Amino acid sequence: MSQESEVCLKEAGSAYELANINIQRALTHVDVTLNGLMKVVLHPKRVITVNFPVEMDDGSVEVFQGYRVIHNHTMGPGKGGIRFHPSVDLNEVSALASLMTWKCILAEIPFGGAKGGVICDPKTLSNNELRRITRRFIAELGNNIGPTVDIPSPDLYTDEQTMAWVYDTYDVMHQGHNNRAVVTGKPLLLGGSAGRREATARGCRDVVEHFLAKGLVPGLTELKGARVAIQGFGNVGAVAAQMFQECGA
Repeated sequence: MSQESEVCLKEAGSAYELANINIQRALTHVDVTLNGLMKVVLHPKRVITVNFPVEMDDGSVEVFQGYRVIHNHTMGPGKGGIRFHPSVDLNEVSALASLMTWKCILAEIPFGGAKGGVICDPKTLSNNELRRITRRFIAELGNNIGPTVDIPSPDLYTDEQTMAWVYDTYDVMHQGHNNRAVVTGKPLLLGGSAGRREATARGCRDVVEHFLAKGLVPGLTELKGARVAIQGFGNVGAVAAQMFQECGA
């Protein structure tokens, strides 16, 4: 970690504060004085916190807390994943929603930034419990998500099955409309996109290949023979590892 990065981390008391520090540093290179743009982008548009009961397989009832943050929707509906993890908190979700805003802008796609999550441990939950948690969370969000409002997608410990539950729950609540656009990352049978699961890992591989081809790593111009370190082995890491291996790394 560079000295500059260490200073930023010390200044930031949370992931969201760190994201804002980086945004402020980046915006010093452009004119953001017009109409107080700096103030606008440092605050989320909407923050939603819900607490909801779920019946567990043993008949007991647990209360779960979930969040959905829309950082900015200037470019279009909110866009961002729903994650299930014990470490989920509002600061993390807010930071990731902010980063989604900038990712969508840089990619020039017509979406704003959003992110959501539920505090839970998927490793200890059955498939039926995960289904009930997902459905109740989406029901609690109500009209705060939708094809023209905010569009969830898979994230940490959520996948196309989770998105199928999201779609089905929303569809039951909004009958009479084609609601498939309420989520991305859903199964192909529900209108999902081929290659969606591998897309992030493929982008990672393509960026690394481009980086090497430009000669930015001394003595290495291609993945063949390269040694690659990967942090994490989830939806992205596992697929990326396979792709790097197929390229000879």
